[in-house]
Amino acid sequence: MVYREEFQVVSNNGIPTFHNVTDHAKTTLRNSGIKNGIVVVYSHHTTCSVIIDESAFDLTMNGLETLQADFVEVFEKIIPTFRKEGMYQHPGPKALKFGAEHDENARECHNTDAHLRSSILGRSETVVVIDGKMDMGEFGNIYFIDFDQTRARKRTVQIQVIGE
Repeated sequence: MVYREEFQVVSNNGIPTFHNVTDHAKTTLRNSGIKNGIVVVYSHHTTCSVIIDESAFDLTMNGLETLQADFVEVFEKIIPTFRKEGMYQHPGPKALKFGAEHDENARECHNTDAHLRSSILGRSETVVVIDGKMDMGEFGNIYFIDFDQTRARKRTVQIQVIGE
């Protein structure tokens, strides 16, 4: 049996946004009636990722959990946020033209860092389901991350349950 749900989240402008979607995944699993199988949480957005991590509870001044802020800082060292023209080869003139034809301004097209981060982490997580419960360990949470900092956006989170 296969069961699927999706829902929207709104990401912030100017900072990567972490959405804890664990409860949505649990609700989708419960709605599916599936007792043994897998839950897949997926993003079709190429600047977003899905990860499993624990909640750090404490918040930084920008609203991120401390572990999320550390995560962002590590990525900042590896793949710095786009800050000036020519920092990355992408986007080139053809990509900028394509963006303009699809109602994106030049700044919104300069999200190379988000694409690179997403491609490294991947856009999905799969969790084993045993006896109707997701097996994520005691502290596991599923986070949908939007790395694109160029504007606030609506994003679609997809959850698919496969099993019996």
